[in-house]
Amino acid sequence: MPAALHSPARIRLALLAFAAALCATPARAADPDVLWKIVHDQCVPGEQQQHHRVSPCAEVDLTGGVERGHVVLKDIVGNTQFLVIPTARVTGIEDPALLAAKAPNYWAPAWIARFYVFARARRELPRSAIGLAVNSIAGRSQNQLHIHIDCVQPDLRRYLLRNAQRIRHRWSDLGETYNGHRYLAMRLDSRDLAGIEPFKLLAGGIPAARQHMGNWTLAVIGMPRGFVLLAGHVNPASHDRGAGEETLDHSCTLAKTM
Repeated sequence: MPAALHSPARIRLALLAFAAALCATPARAADPDVLWKIVHDQCVPGEQQQHHRVSPCAEVDLTGGVERGHVVLKDIVGNTQFLVIPTARVTGIEDPALLAAKAPNYWAPAWIARFYVFARARRELPRSAIGLAVNSIAGRSQNQLHIHIDCVQPDLRRYLLRNAQRIRHRWSDLGETYNGHRYLAMRLDSRDLAGIEPFKLLAGGIPAARQHMGNWTLAVIGMPRGFVLLAGHVNPASHDRGAGEETLDHSCTLAKTM
């Protein structure tokens, strides 16, 4: 592997390209494969060949091999936002591999990665302050699955805590729109998302979702004794791009006010 691959200049160029892609609209991303190139060309080779030099990733976990591994990467947007990204080529929420019988569970390590958020926020936050999100095809700029991890929008957190007992263990309307977008909600009785597969809960629990997974977005919001799973759908009439990432607050206001 050429030494230049891991040079500071090469890493800076990759991150600058990543920033440009994120700033572009989803349909006009500068390079929709930037995330994949960072993972595949830098972080994984660093773990495998360069004595655990995983930069620019914060963590590379190849337990079970590259086809089942993931990385944790600091997102260029915000101080506290991180991403969990498969080390296998998985395009996004629409990828059939996510619904396979023995598909890796990327949500459980994404929840563990909240400790990177705490480190950047310089304080530990309660479960209800942290959320995870995957956007629809229309709501994303990158064609490699990535789970956003960051603080929850304060008003959404207040609403969920206030209405927690009304949220059922099956998909039902959240009860109100959020930022003008409608979500279905489901309560999850789990401490760590181990054995919980939100992609399969969406595909199996909402009629017709399996055939059109790319038009859906998912968010998992921590609660004192579990989680709330939110599912939204692309709706051109209401300009809803299916970006569950909107449930997250990349300025992490809760870290400053709680």
